[in-house]
Amino acid sequence: MTELAVGFDFDMTLADTRAGIAAAFRELTAVTGTYVDEQLAISRLGPPLRTELANWFPPEELEEAVTTYRALYEHHAIEPTVLLPGARAAVDAVHDLGGRVVVVTSKLGRLAEIHLRHLGLPVDAVAGDLFAEGKATALTTYGCGIYVGDHVADMVAARTAKVPGVAVTTGPCSADELSAAGARLVLADLREFSAALPGLVQLAL
Repeated sequence: MTELAVGFDFDMTLADTRAGIAAAFRELTAVTGTYVDEQLAISRLGPPLRTELANWFPPEELEEAVTTYRALYEHHAIEPTVLLPGARAAVDAVHDLGGRVVVVTSKLGRLAEIHLRHLGLPVDAVAGDLFAEGKATALTTYGCGIYVGDHVADMVAARTAKVPGVAVTTGPCSADELSAAGARLVLADLREFSAALPGLVQLAL
């Protein structure tokens, strides 16, 4: 790593998107007539949208459901979303060291960018519609030496990209699950990230 670049997942790592996503799923139920249990869906955020919707829609309706959900998302999911504790300070800490912040998420990149603008969170790049090993390509492309996420699949991404994975327990996965998935460090939330960053930089060098 020639310069510091840190990758962050978005949902339940930087931002609590549960209320907004639940609202979008409720609207999807209203529009399509197909019931989606939004509370169950938001309890397992992390995998791509298609993975979740496949639990509720038959294969022949899946792509239309994805398109409909994404059309509804911007109008229902942005306003209720809030930053998680420590998220702004974590991004500032990377920038204070002259580093770049790259959001690498399974969410469609365009929607992640709308969230970031609404939240006023300054990042340097966004790579979307990626999951697990697929995120590793973006981490490598953007030269990320650390990846921070809340899901075991994020630790798979870090491992695949051969960079330290830092886990936060603000999402659906427990500390034990994240450690077993290869996390080099597990934090309760991003409030602990700034203090840990200098040591993480040494791991990434």
